Amino acid sequence: MIQKNAIGIVYIPIVMIPTFVSVPNFSASRGEHFAYNTSMVSIDVPGYGQFSLEHFVTDFSGTLSEDGILLKNVDEKLNLLADTLHIHVLSSDTFGKAREQLQGVRCTLHILEGADHTAQKERYVAQLGAERVVALGNGNNDVAMLRAAALGICVCLKEGCSVEALTASRILVASPLDAIDLLLFPKRLIATLRR
Repeated sequence: MIQKNAIGIVYIPIVMIPTFVSVPNFSASRGEHFAYNTSMVSIDVPGYGQFSLEHFVTDFSGTLSEDGILLKNVDEKLNLLADTLHIHVLSSDTFGKAREQLQGVRCTLHILEGADHTAQKERYVAQLGAERVVALGNGNNDVAMLRAAALGICVCLKEGCSVEALTASRILVASPLDAIDLLLFPKRLIATLRR
């Protein structure tokens, strides 16, 4: 069922399953703190700040996929991450394959229409509460979303990444699997961002 939200973004709900996961805090004595609970990841990065994340917002083409085909194992990793964060995939669907490729992934797919996808992505993140969003992207139309999110991650695949997307992000990764693993294994994120 295709729906349109208040700001005109067309989206197709794929699957969103509420879950509860609880992992006790550990290493707090060393200043490292992160906790998982209902749709949230809290990470305290020494000398940097704290993230309380509820949403993972990602581009599709060139970020999760190459030539419209979801990269190997991305579906499995997204489903693992969906245990702790709400997954949102925003796409212009350049190749027309996003819906098919994301079947079985616990996410909400939002197909962008019209002009200025950059502004649409930024507004989407703002509506979720930018301070609770981690964003993943690679292109110029991801820049505002990456900059607005509490944590912007740039990925560089075969399509490359724009310099603007890179400078709008806090972290650069070589694959979406690496980006997801930063959230599944928060000590990696802490090691990268701590001061």
